[in-house]
Amino acid sequence: MDLSIVIPLYNEEESLPELEAWIRQVMEANGFTYEVIMVDDGSRDGSWVAVEQLVEKNPCVRGIKFRRNYGKSAALNRGFEAVSGDVAITMDADLQDSPEEIPELFRMIKEEGYDMVSGWKQKRHDPVLTKNLPSKFYNWTARRMTGIHLHDFNCGLKAYRQAVVKSIEVYGDMHRYIPVLAKWAGFKKIGEKVVQHQERKYGTTKFGIERFIRGPLDLLSVIFISKFGKRPMHLFGMLGVIIFILGFGAAAYIGISKLYRLKQGLPTILVTDNPYFFISLTCMIIGTMLFLSGFLAELVSRSAADRNEYLVEERLGWERGEM
Repeated sequence: MDLSIVIPLYNEEESLPELEAWIRQVMEANGFTYEVIMVDDGSRDGSWVAVEQLVEKNPCVRGIKFRRNYGKSAALNRGFEAVSGDVAITMDADLQDSPEEIPELFRMIKEEGYDMVSGWKQKRHDPVLTKNLPSKFYNWTARRMTGIHLHDFNCGLKAYRQAVVKSIEVYGDMHRYIPVLAKWAGFKKIGEKVVQHQERKYGTTKFGIERFIRGPLDLLSVIFISKFGKRPMHLFGMLGVIIFILGFGAAAYIGISKLYRLKQGLPTILVTDNPYFFISLTCMIIGTMLFLSGFLAELVSRSAADRNEYLVEERLGWERGEM
């Protein structure tokens, strides 16, 4: 199968028939073999009824329904588990992503060798203050912190090799940073394509002001997990040792300075009357706590069931029975 198109949806009953017809038209015009996986994230309207009707109408459509609303990341993760096509495409169900972009995304994966291609909505039809400006700021921050030079991390229209979606786990609100997860999994050829952004035709946006808080926190989380998930001692231990040494050095300086002044007969004060003594003592306590936190996190990491799970791309020689 050429394509698996994963569509997470939540209260989008009006747009689903039109979206399915649009996708079918593009697939038939390009001769693709495909499947459309619609994941209903606990919709409260008639979205699932619409999915049932589309499944009966088109044998290429599959449906997955959650008992309640878990979020876009959960929907994508379950959709990725069901993918069977050589190339996986993700797109939103609100008709703002154009299926006309799919053939070129497919070509970039198959012919140009990209592991992943992310859409870039260069011209957006969203409110400037509430969506465009915050989006530009978060994307700039993500580029600086991850080293992945994409203009639109959160664009719903993306293409992946099947190996990519089978190698990553999308959870929480990490759908914003799937390129980071892909890079951490070893898929480094990540490209970008300018895509058309349609105005919303039905319904309202499902994302509120809370995304301004979740976005930065998720970015920090995914960076920490990707870099230190299997070696937390390298972060907490290093910070703990540095802070402890600074505190100990400051305390030693205060003590030596007092002894020197006493030896020279100079006026001095009690060490405990010096505010810098308590600052240095606090630094030593914090450093010790960070070191112990890293040690305990290391113990937890070593006890994890997936501590020795590594992604193997290829094996050679095993068919000959070699050891």
